[in-house]
Amino acid sequence: MQLVDTHCHLDDERFANDVDAVLSRAADAGVQSIVAVGTTLETSRRAIELARKTPLVRAAVGIHPNYVAASTHDDWPAVVALASEPEVVAIGETGLDRFRNDTPIEHQIESFHRHLGLSRECHKPIIIHCRDAEADVLRCLEDAASAGPVCGVMHSFTGQAATAARCVELGLYISFAGQLTFTNRKFDALREVARCVPADRLLVETDSPYLAPEPHRRERNEPAYVALTAQRLAELRQFEPAELSGITTENARRLFGLH
Repeated sequence: MQLVDTHCHLDDERFANDVDAVLSRAADAGVQSIVAVGTTLETSRRAIELARKTPLVRAAVGIHPNYVAASTHDDWPAVVALASEPEVVAIGETGLDRFRNDTPIEHQIESFHRHLGLSRECHKPIIIHCRDAEADVLRCLEDAASAGPVCGVMHSFTGQAATAARCVELGLYISFAGQLTFTNRKFDALREVARCVPADRLLVETDSPYLAPEPHRRERNEPAYVALTAQRLAELRQFEPAELSGITTENARRLFGLH
């Protein structure tokens, strides 16, 4: 299978001692490209540094909603400058999070709009985090869509079917992570959503080192495991694994401009 891990955090300290081995295992599993996603100015810089070392990795730059309050006055202009680097294929991770209280929601919304504007200005897709904030995220996206379709992805999607459908209408892709493989019945609704997203808007990811799929749940996740999520998605969609991986890989290449 050919695969793209459209979202991971290779800068995480859990990869500090074996990132080369992690990348080697990913390549062995059929992973053609990995999008390393920044959550702060520093991790955005590290994602670019890693992308400069290997063509397997491309970078996304941004400030995660949970880290907006901790960012400095100078961080955003620096992220804007990084966005033009050739290794950067996306803006984010941005979005809204009401699960944690690290940043007041009004500050998150302000930051989200800045990222949406930067995405449009530099013609690079936006990577959106949404946790317990579907209505807020949709309002921001509706505002942004007044200037035209929003190019980007709802990453590690766990929301409602209606939210996914509206995001697709606004121009977004929907990415699924390891939760699809979790045996808990509470994820049955998510599996139903995964069956309904149009095939040309499907993506897969790991969100490494988080959300390791079965049978590795609660272990450190890594890009090679995107194959397990893709296999489960293929089962849900009643596709052959190679067919599903081909669809999601072509979608990722189209969205992120990957070669």
